[in-house]
Amino acid sequence: MKLDSKTAARLALPAGKTDAIYFCDDLPGFGLRLRSSGDRVRRQWIVQYRHGGATRRLLLGPADVLGIEQARAAAKKALAKVHLGEDPQAQKATRRAADKFALRDLAEQYLAAKDGTVRARTLTETRRFLQGGYFAPLQRMPVDQIARRDIAARLLIIARENGAVSAARARSSLSAMFTWGMGQGLVEANPVVGTTQPKAPPSRDRVLSDDELAAIWRAASDDDFGRIVKLLVLTGQRRSEVGGMSWGEVDTERGTWTIPSARTKNGRTHAVVLSALALSVIDAVPEIVGRDYLFGPRAAGFTSWNRPKQFLDKRLGDQVASWTLHDIRRSVATRMCDLGILPHVVEQVLNHHSGHRRGPAGVYNRSPYEREVRAAMALWSDHLRTLIEGGERKVLTFPADAS
Repeated sequence: MKLDSKTAARLALPAGKTDAIYFCDDLPGFGLRLRSSGDRVRRQWIVQYRHGGATRRLLLGPADVLGIEQARAAAKKALAKVHLGEDPQAQKATRRAADKFALRDLAEQYLAAKDGTVRARTLTETRRFLQGGYFAPLQRMPVDQIARRDIAARLLIIARENGAVSAARARSSLSAMFTWGMGQGLVEANPVVGTTQPKAPPSRDRVLSDDELAAIWRAASDDDFGRIVKLLVLTGQRRSEVGGMSWGEVDTERGTWTIPSARTKNGRTHAVVLSALALSVIDAVPEIVGRDYLFGPRAAGFTSWNRPKQFLDKRLGDQVASWTLHDIRRSVATRMCDLGILPHVVEQVLNHHSGHRRGPAGVYNRSPYEREVRAAMALWSDHLRTLIEGGERKVLTFPADAS
């Protein structure tokens, strides 16, 4: 019998049978399988062949979807592979398994492997790049089908929407994950290799003037972002550190905020002196039952920086141009030095362990300069108060010559 559209339509299950296969005479191995399923008969095109001494059967597709000519062409293609020593059924099973292992699955395994081997902050940042919105369109794609062009296209979008620095970090995180996957036998190649490394902008040297700092303070709203900005100006710490501040880190009686090592860039616990003005900003933050973070609606603290910054810029108008939140940290350090605060004290305020702490000096000198830091923060807070409110300074400026 030669299977064609007419003969195939006339075929039916033999009496008393629930399963039967009708093979085509002019294309050995190609057939139509009829199987009883409830009150209907399922009709499916199949190819049957021998490989490795065993009989194998490959499902081509349902007859009501796949026409006879399409099925015959697919059967010829499969049988040609058999003659070349391949096993189409095994390849299909492998492809099916590969389709189930998507980028999100690789990321989940990678992050689980890294948990406990890297700092908590590093893990959080890596998770944000790999499981956040940066590579969202690729998350459901099988990892073995993700090509270099897919990665390159996403990096261009990330650079345009989030900046070159974020694109470079996202690329680095993705490449590290694929490299790890290769070592674990989960992927065969790293599609990130060969993509263009986003060029980070040159190091910024923008220092905000006193008038600009005062304008930013006045324009900051009485909300989470506004309070974060004020604390950045008051303490000189990083935005991620302030955004992730928790009530358990703040000691209002001693006037300190202790940032755990897991949240600092250098992995060192850092005690920040809180002035009366800083404490007043913190006191204005409403406490939410069952939530330890001061800012942000999520479990990881405040993370939505772009839109609030845009609204702040709009309120500032032309008072402050071309500035970033990190410029505040640089400006605080510079202005403190302008007030006569010694550089090593400013370094202690910023939690920097370089300069006077480099080499043997850093090994032997473990002083936190607590008295000097408290005096510096009081001076800085008073300087800000005079800028914001006007009036005379209550704390005297450090002498320019410490000798």
